Amino acid sequence: MKKQHLPQKICQHCQRPYTWRKKWEKVWLEVKYCSTACSTAARRDRKQSPQ
Repeated sequence: MKKQHLPQKICQHCQRPYTWRKKWEKVWLEVKYCSTACSTAARRDRKQSPQ
């Protein structure tokens, strides 16, 4: 499959698009963030947000 035909999602933290990666093959439906940095930042933001 060519890179231009790979599925894409929008990162829930930074709102930028990211494409499918081989390491996400089995968990693609559960992937929410484009990187570990966005995942960590989102977790930190949730923790600081008073709800």
